[in-house]
Amino acid sequence: MTDAPKKDKPWLFRTYSGHSTAAASNALYRTNLKKGQTGLSVAFDLPTQTGYDSDHVLARGEVGKVGVPISHLGDMRTLFDQIPLAEMNTSMTINATAPWLLALYIAVAEEQGASAEQLQGTVQNDLIKEYLSRGTYICPPQPSLKMIADVAEYCYRNVPKWNPMNVCSYHLQEAGATPEQELAYALATGIAVLDELRPRVPAEDFPTVVGRISFFVNAGIRFVTEMCKMRAFVDLWDEICRERYGVEEEKFRRFRYGVQVNSLGLTEQQPENNVYRILIEMLAVTLSKKARARAVQLPAWNEALGLPRPWDQQWSLRMQQIMAYETDLLEFDDLFDGNPAVDRKVEALKDGARAELANLDSMGGAVKAIEYMKSRLVESNADRVNRIEREETIVVGVNRWTEAEPSPLMGSDGGIMTVDPAVEADQIARLDAWRSERDEAAVSAALAALRDAAEKGENVMPASIAAAKAGVTTGEWAAQMRSVHGEYRGPTGVAAGQSNKTEGLDDIRDAVDAVSDRLGRRLKFVIGKPGLDGHSNGAEQIAFRARDCGMDISYEGIRLTPEEIVTAAQEQNAHVVGLSILSGSHMPLVEDVLTRMREAGLGHIPVIVGGIIPEVDAQKMLTMGVARVYTPKDFELNSIMLDVVALADPKAVAAE
Repeated sequence: MTDAPKKDKPWLFRTYSGHSTAAASNALYRTNLKKGQTGLSVAFDLPTQTGYDSDHVLARGEVGKVGVPISHLGDMRTLFDQIPLAEMNTSMTINATAPWLLALYIAVAEEQGASAEQLQGTVQNDLIKEYLSRGTYICPPQPSLKMIADVAEYCYRNVPKWNPMNVCSYHLQEAGATPEQELAYALATGIAVLDELRPRVPAEDFPTVVGRISFFVNAGIRFVTEMCKMRAFVDLWDEICRERYGVEEEKFRRFRYGVQVNSLGLTEQQPENNVYRILIEMLAVTLSKKARARAVQLPAWNEALGLPRPWDQQWSLRMQQIMAYETDLLEFDDLFDGNPAVDRKVEALKDGARAELANLDSMGGAVKAIEYMKSRLVESNADRVNRIEREETIVVGVNRWTEAEPSPLMGSDGGIMTVDPAVEADQIARLDAWRSERDEAAVSAALAALRDAAEKGENVMPASIAAAKAGVTTGEWAAQMRSVHGEYRGPTGVAAGQSNKTEGLDDIRDAVDAVSDRLGRRLKFVIGKPGLDGHSNGAEQIAFRARDCGMDISYEGIRLTPEEIVTAAQEQNAHVVGLSILSGSHMPLVEDVLTRMREAGLGHIPVIVGGIIPEVDAQKMLTMGVARVYTPKDFELNSIMLDVVALADPKAVAAE
């Protein structure tokens, strides 16, 4: 009788979650852990991610929408109530405020009786991809890089089991990156951080620090290419660690990564098909033993529609469990070693990534190449959108086989969970109570010490932990960083001049010219992103196409107040105003913009809105006075361009 094969341990099962309040999220976490989830992945709301308290003007409508609001130690205490942090492996998807959220986590763990040496988990702490794709940055690149290194150095000395930086290529793919770009830009980020860290750490300990850097990647629907991309990541990171940093021990050169499979490819049309997409994408990061993920989190089938319900998240968790425990996947050696087709693709990806890495290196590295990388991503995303529009890329249910039966999964709740608008007021009330009950003298002293550390270039982690324990809030912590380092507005990637992608736009360009003649000047299209939503891909592609169609566009990027957008519309004599919101805060923000436009005498200017917007909300917006509402199903940008032309046409207005 032969011995049974020794099975590998399964990866960590995670679900990216958090919503409404710390108490509601805590209940969700404890339920998910009982269902077999083996690690936590915390989603924070946008005010927390961008360093604002829940009562800040920019937080209006955003509190608790895409994650949990954490304004102070009390919120963090509630979030992990009855969850022993000494035994938990926690991933926190937080970047600009990473030092602060880690400080709160350490403070709560110590309250529970755990030591920092016991803590296991990851803080994402990757600002470079925020400038390129996600938009939750605060400070300029160089001081942000310094704070990334602060966290890494502090963890090396005090929290040795913690991964202090999670190089995140996930959002690069969401922003349109090719596999070669995803490889190169992520690896360049890792290099930038290690170069910053090397002078801070004794040479003999540096390999250990290298070994704590982890990655967070995306796996798309082209699962053979994606599997080869992961093998290329493994080889290239090993090569960089060995050749650039002289790391001899193999275990410190391992490419350790967690993954969330692609959300960009999830469709609003026939959303039940997304279950198959998610499963296929998971194969890319689990089939190959050599490049298997350490942790996997899967989106839910309905994330193109809105916030998934607990049942939807459970369904995705069960997918992981079936793969790990019912199949024989974990009993075998690598299935692809020596496969000539795989080897060829891996080598081609590595060659492309090395060429782009050399290009970035010639520019001075990732930080100095941010504007270049951003423009390349916008161009790559434009190519992706063009291929879908031209049916060169088939997306089932979107541009082929669009007729379908109604989905029985779409219940009376619209197939998604909605956050009660009262959550925001409740969170603000708790914040007010926290401020009124704390020791103001201790808070003032802690903030002064924090600012002093930042001004002197010291590691901000010790002062941040002291501030957390004193009762400082998220907004107060970030205000010190803004005061010392300044704020930053990243590049939009949308150049002023037209691109070389104007093929097939002649009819629209002629229509723009004709309407511009009737208007007496070039059609002016002002595009704005109100609130804190940093997902700018859609707005960038609208601006990119509108520019190539001959419109005079104004797009200043993310994180604008409704007041700023209305002022821009007034000062630039807009003919049409476009708003892009993907965070679920569309109703209060759109209402605010419309009210301000009427008060400014701009009520005659058509307003169009795009985002992840449920049908019931879309109908409400049209009743409120919005001219058009677009959701991910409206993928044909040329149709949107023709709508803009028609809305701006003075002949059409006169006819009405």
